[in-house]
Amino acid sequence: MSRGPTRQNPLVQFVSSGSLVTQILAGLILGVLLAYFFPGAAKYVELLGELFISALKSVAPILVFVLVAASIANHKRGEKTRIGSILILYIVGTFAAALVAVIASFLFPLTLQLKSGVAELSPPGNIGDVLTTLLMNIVDNPIRALANGNYIGILAWAIAIGIALRHAHGATKNVIADLSLSISFIVKIVIRLAPIGIFGLVASTIANTGFGALFDYARLLALLLGCMAFVALVVNPLIVFAKLRRNPYPLVFTCLRESGITAFFTRSSAANIPVNLALCKRLGLHEDTYSVSIPLGATINMAGAAVTITVLTLAAVNTLGIVVDLPMALLLSIVATVCACGASGVAGGSLLLIPLACSLFGISDDIAIQVVGVGFIIGVLQDSAETALNSSTDVLFTAAGSYSSEDKPLTVVQS
Repeated sequence: MSRGPTRQNPLVQFVSSGSLVTQILAGLILGVLLAYFFPGAAKYVELLGELFISALKSVAPILVFVLVAASIANHKRGEKTRIGSILILYIVGTFAAALVAVIASFLFPLTLQLKSGVAELSPPGNIGDVLTTLLMNIVDNPIRALANGNYIGILAWAIAIGIALRHAHGATKNVIADLSLSISFIVKIVIRLAPIGIFGLVASTIANTGFGALFDYARLLALLLGCMAFVALVVNPLIVFAKLRRNPYPLVFTCLRESGITAFFTRSSAANIPVNLALCKRLGLHEDTYSVSIPLGATINMAGAAVTITVLTLAAVNTLGIVVDLPMALLLSIVATVCACGASGVAGGSLLLIPLACSLFGISDDIAIQVVGVGFIIGVLQDSAETALNSSTDVLFTAAGSYSSEDKPLTVVQS
């Protein structure tokens, strides 16, 4: 006698295939409730947060190394596309976003709730110390760099190996590309555990520090979203105006409406590529341009990621009492730009590169990973807004580069 199809438990279905955003929000709320009603029990779930942080800490170095090396190794040379000006816009836009984040962090300095470990900190005294540390980290042993989380050294070796592998056989490049996909798959699994980790982090943090920590998170989120809104509505239009010498806002609002809203909910620049390609087609752009610039922009045009990396790094710097002067702030903007260009396409990928920026100031990997954990706590809105800014800017700068080269009037898509 055959049985009808079994109905899966709704809770099991929600955990296994539910929306990650919803799960993270549920974990955050449950953590707050546990800390409020059972503060004693909340301290015992701290292990869940520590396990999540440890998983991030173990996967982040190899992720940076493999993704950067694979990206450079598989870059196709000799492609005849008109993306030179678009690439410049990508870089300028990302650097400008990092500068906005630096200025905002100086105007509205924030601190974070971090655990002990400050005694082991070796903050740099001036820009010379930073540059010396930077150079020594670049030439560090690659195995030691991976083991110790020296992200500057990891990045340097990844670039060098990626350039060398560009001359390798196609089969070798395919292996590197498959390795990159494999590491990204592992990262997705770790990210999938974020709701459990956030539950433990929020519950233990509030139980230990009180509900004042929530106010700190709200202020941090407000600063991040404010910077991203300023970049989208002021900085990007100024860059487009400098390129086109025309009113940029019709195009800006078209990109935000047609691309940004979708990206906000998908929380993935890669997943929004088909939306952006269709929008570029409706804008009347050349396919040989946008078919290259849009996928490339989903990888390297990361203004939102630059904001996230810079704001959270400077929040950690303020927490530890490190004094940052103007040259060091400019250096952080450059590093944040490079980090943002190497951010993983998975949700929360930019957070994994915060330790690289923190290493400039002598901040240990243990403390930097705690900052990453804070980023995941506010990541429900932060990552959505970041992706919306990144993805909509891909189309905006692609259109700006294409229009300027063809000297044609702006085309606005009507909903």
